Amino acid sequence: MLRKDELPECPVATTVALIGNKWKPLILRNLMNGTQRYKYLQFGIDGISPKVLTENLRQMEDDGLVKREVFAEVPLRVEYSLTELGERMRPIINALTDFGNEYKKSIK
Repeated sequence: MLRKDELPECPVATTVALIGNKWKPLILRNLMNGTQRYKYLQFGIDGISPKVLTENLRQMEDDGLVKREVFAEVPLRVEYSLTELGERMRPIINALTDFGNEYKKSIK
């Protein structure tokens, strides 16, 4: 997690720093439906490679948006879910969804 002095002054820039790449909003979107295992996250996001998914999940975990839970079973089971802070991103993702739908309707 970034320290406070490492964050941008602008709150919009701070939010963009947390979710401002191609994949993080899609990961959040999928986790908004509930806890998911790694493979289901990967199947639910077209075009994401395992390496990129892992990197983004680790960054989001470090930033406090995603919780990773490992179960000591054979085979090993790992589940991802939104933290309380991640849940606060729900209105942002919903707004992106709404805008995307409206934009698609407006294009002829």
